[in-house]
Amino acid sequence: MKPFFGLFLLVVISLSCSKEPAITTEMVDGGTLFDPSVYNPEKYLVSRAIPTPTAEQARKPVIIACHGYSATTFEWDEFRAWANGRTDFYLSQVLLNGHGRSYEDFKKSTWQDWQAAIVAEYEALTKAGYQNISLLSSSTSGALLLNLVASGYFANRMAPRNLLLVDPIIIPSDKSLSLVKALGPMLGYVEVDQPATEDKVYYHFRPQETLQQLQSLLTIVRKDLEKGITLPSNCNLKVYKSKKDPSADPVSAVLIYKGTTLPNGQPIDVELIDSELHVYTRLNLREDVTSKDRQNQTTTFTDIVSRVLR
Repeated sequence: MKPFFGLFLLVVISLSCSKEPAITTEMVDGGTLFDPSVYNPEKYLVSRAIPTPTAEQARKPVIIACHGYSATTFEWDEFRAWANGRTDFYLSQVLLNGHGRSYEDFKKSTWQDWQAAIVAEYEALTKAGYQNISLLSSSTSGALLLNLVASGYFANRMAPRNLLLVDPIIIPSDKSLSLVKALGPMLGYVEVDQPATEDKVYYHFRPQETLQQLQSLLTIVRKDLEKGITLPSNCNLKVYKSKKDPSADPVSAVLIYKGTTLPNGQPIDVELIDSELHVYTRLNLREDVTSKDRQNQTTTFTDIVSRVLR
């Protein structure tokens, strides 16, 4: 998920403006550019690439990588590139429903739709016989995964070995998101200040309907954490959280730490990352990437794989 850049101010400015955004064909919003996984799902989803695994393949770890609100599978492309053809695990990059297509598709989607894409790949893999699955998330998909656990989804299913959450959002850094329910209908949409290159892989315009869906999801998960979430048997959880995150307040990690426990009652792992980026594992198309940013990315990718291969 990208920063909102002052939602309340944008509301005030846009009251006299059109509620329909000026979308161009160069944006993913326009419906001309689609996420490549739409055309070639077998290159992104293990369930499509190897639908009938051998016994050896079924035992190999699978990582399902899930992107954030308004993003696409692009958010985990660098992880695939870093893995560089490794054969000791498989990687599925899930495109959340409603994402990576037109603005209208995004506008009418719900947070349950977003979550359903993760569930579909998980169930396809388990049905095919894969025995070792971990779920990797960035930003909003972290909340989607926590909701799956809290809802009891894994109660009568094979549990994931790991939940690995990169910059999960529970509390937005921009507190004006809380105004979207009251002011969203007047706003229509939020325009994000991002480079044209990012317009091809992140929505430039955020419909107020989807912002309301995001707010609803975060409210539900906050309440789940207040009640307490216990992970299913044989499942571990680690949070990787940027210290100065412009989108997901670092207190999100605190809430997850306090509200989530391992099956044996022990606390989960939380690592604070010396970074000022949101989803610090995605560096492509960013400006002013430092050597520290690249070190953070490599260290996190290495840790993720080491946990999956244990």
